[in-house]
Amino acid sequence: MPMATDKPRRFTFLLLDRFTMLPFTAAIEPLRLANRASGRPLYDWRLVGARGDMSVCSNGARVVLDGGLDAEAPPPGRDEVVIVCGGTEIAREATRPVLAWLRRQARGGAAMGAVCTGAWVLAEAGLLDGRKATIHWENHDGFAEAFPEVDLFRSVFVHDGNRLTAAGGTSSIDLILHLIAEAHGDALAADVADQMLHTAIRTEQDRQRLSIPTRIGVRHPRLAAVIARMEANLEDPISPAQLALDAGMSTRQLERLFRRYLNRSPKRYYMETRLARARNLLMQTEMSIIEIALASGFSSPSHFSKCYRAQYGSTPYHERGTSSVKVVQADQVPG
Repeated sequence: MPMATDKPRRFTFLLLDRFTMLPFTAAIEPLRLANRASGRPLYDWRLVGARGDMSVCSNGARVVLDGGLDAEAPPPGRDEVVIVCGGTEIAREATRPVLAWLRRQARGGAAMGAVCTGAWVLAEAGLLDGRKATIHWENHDGFAEAFPEVDLFRSVFVHDGNRLTAAGGTSSIDLILHLIAEAHGDALAADVADQMLHTAIRTEQDRQRLSIPTRIGVRHPRLAAVIARMEANLEDPISPAQLALDAGMSTRQLERLFRRYLNRSPKRYYMETRLARARNLLMQTEMSIIEIALASGFSSPSHFSKCYRAQYGSTPYHERGTSSVKVVQADQVPG
């Protein structure tokens, strides 16, 4: 069994403005419960932010901070963990002071982590170069395009040496339970999970999103297989005829299958999936319109713009010029 040390392990949570509440609380509560279950102060923590006094999360709640990004403070020790808590409009939060502070923490030897979209800021600081990482599924495509030097996974969390990333939502629980188990044993991690009514502890092998049958509300193996192929081939779309042939059915049978269960043609479903990816890239990256069009399987910007307008009621060029606050709906907020 792992041996506990007498000194509490310090966690520093960097709360960026518009951070999402759930991943943050899902990370800090297991630490509190580990102290309670063990009867010892195994962990302590502090909250910091660029403002120094408070941070405002995406639901409007205000969190009082312990301090700001003090450049004069001594560097952290190697037993400390820095967790970047991200949320909406994450690229705007990668400011020079934030990036400089993060690099300083890393040079001091702290383990560097992130929850939800916080991985974007770690990557912007160059702290995930050549490392494995994860980010919320909605930001996955934009992150992959912006930071090709990061080995990106769709797991709920990734632990690569002294780099820790969790995708958002309740995945923070699984990451922290993983750290508790490493340091203090599986029994304590299980006790903490029981206290949180977290009945299934996930591992790095677990993926973020629900299975395709669960997502579409249909348990039809061949339909799920076709959709999986579509999602894996957005940049180079496969024709309905080829999809049908590979699935062992006729094109007409494939059409009937999609109409029956999804009330749309395979071509329409594929188009909507590609446009959803394009919209994520449009909002999350600085890629040009033509680059986004090609990355989403469109041969020309004009065709892409026409399809985009038909789907979303606005052109890609217009949406690039609008505030992302207007574009991101409540049900699209990561984590």
